[in-house]
Amino acid sequence: MSGKQREALLDTLKARFEKNKTRHAGLEWSQVQARLEASPEKVRSLAEMEATGGEPDVVGRDVGTGEILFFDCSAESPAGRRSLCFDRAALDGRKENKPKGCATELAAAMGIEILTEEQYRFLQTLGHFDLKTSSWIATPPAIRKLGGALFCDRRYDQVFVYHNGAESYYAARGFRGVLRV
Repeated sequence: MSGKQREALLDTLKARFEKNKTRHAGLEWSQVQARLEASPEKVRSLAEMEATGGEPDVVGRDVGTGEILFFDCSAESPAGRRSLCFDRAALDGRKENKPKGCATELAAAMGIEILTEEQYRFLQTLGHFDLKTSSWIATPPAIRKLGGALFCDRRYDQVFVYHNGAESYYAARGFRGVLRV
């Protein structure tokens, strides 16, 4: 990432931060910027979140670690991360019509984690997300072991958690991530 690209990204993130102050009450941009300047690999992850349509923004701090949390705050599941099955085992298990990849591997390559159900529900307290799309969420091992995976969306002004075969993929299903800085 060139210096100019980095500055453009930081300007975009700062503008989004200032526009959506209710998402991160009590935090100042100077605190966020200082952490980002100390972690260039996190800036790369944010660039990938932005490039895939995630519109990352600060949503608070981790109470236990003090880390600043960025979530994908795009209105719909990030467009550049859709049509993916859940994980490598699901991708390898498909015999035909394989998708281009899987959510867990793309998240790892980007340096982010897929939102948990708790994080997804918290995100929905900050606005209305996934009104037309859905997003894979971290799935408990017991469900995954049986071939399933979980996803969420918001319909009828409610947040729903559903299940599907982990090998499934849809044009309207992606995943949202969290980055800890």
